Amino acid sequence: MGDDLHAWWQGWFAERDATPAGPDGEPLVHGAAAAVLWRDNVRHRHDIEHAYLQAIALARHELIIANAYFIPGRRLRHALAQAVARGVRVRLLVQGKYERFLQYHAPRPVHAWLLRAGVEIREYAPSALHAKVAVADERWATVGSTNLDPISLLLAREANVVTTDARFVSHLRARLDHLMRTAGVALDMEVLQRRPWHERARDWIAFAVMRAVLFLTGHRY
Repeated sequence: MGDDLHAWWQGWFAERDATPAGPDGEPLVHGAAAAVLWRDNVRHRHDIEHAYLQAIALARHELIIANAYFIPGRRLRHALAQAVARGVRVRLLVQGKYERFLQYHAPRPVHAWLLRAGVEIREYAPSALHAKVAVADERWATVGSTNLDPISLLLAREANVVTTDARFVSHLRARLDHLMRTAGVALDMEVLQRRPWHERARDWIAFAVMRAVLFLTGHRY
């Protein structure tokens, strides 16, 4: 079962002829593949989201996601909860600094839901976080422009690279693990519940505004 993710993605890459090759036709990186995924409003509206969902569904040991604005929709939230339920360690590194009202407050109700499901969450403390990367089982990684939030997944044009390059995946996983341990402040239910009532009210107001805007623009999230 531990090889499911790697095998599935190698097959996915092969179907798209996505393995990088040199002039002689030989792979530039032995045993690795990479592809660019787009999100647009025509043919590729859900490609990046589906790539995340597939990686989460196939993970067996560990998922690490670093995302600046992490407000996943219902499908992504439940996929992460199901991963935890089958024994996967799911860790998130999210924005800890205040930048904008909606992006700062709207994720908090989602964070509480994920914490109750057993997801580990750390807030990046030293400065603003702009990472949009993920690693699954040290066998798959993605790097790109996509936040797991409604703007990126439903409205914006985005691009991500996905790869099974073991060296790159291992390096990225090590960097994320280091940041979580040294620069991430642990978030838990006690921390969320200790916040002043007006801060918690802002969380729900921001979340409600985000949902209302999506509803008025004809999107479900």
